Amino acid sequence: MGTAEKHLVYCWIERDGEVLFLRRTEGTFHGGRWELPGGTVEPGEPMEQAAVREAAEETGLTVRITGERSHHSWMDVTGRDLRVHARIYTAADSAGDVVLNPAEHQDHAWLAPARAADLDLLPHVRETLTR
Repeated sequence: MGTAEKHLVYCWIERDGEVLFLRRTEGTFHGGRWELPGGTVEPGEPMEQAAVREAAEETGLTVRITGERSHHSWMDVTGRDLRVHARIYTAADSAGDVVLNPAEHQDHAWLAPARAADLDLLPHVRETLTR
């Protein structure tokens, strides 16, 4: 049997030159690190639809996908025989207030990409800052 595949999708939501970053809740996988709104694609779910769903679940924002910013692949960091694929989409949002799901994220920040470089970002998010 070959290597399993996992697909993640994220939204690059920008307002006035600042991007929305979320900080993972302590005690969760990658707790305390910063990422973009996003998550796992469900079986059979279209990727862009998954990105819209995940953004709504994690931020309370209604977004519309406007393009694809970057694509990343890596082997699972815990050593499982699993290849992870992440797509980061650019997204326009409804300009509402961010409402976090505390089970997943403990903080958020709107930051210019250059300022976000100072955060403890997940690697695929850091690579996207300069694209």
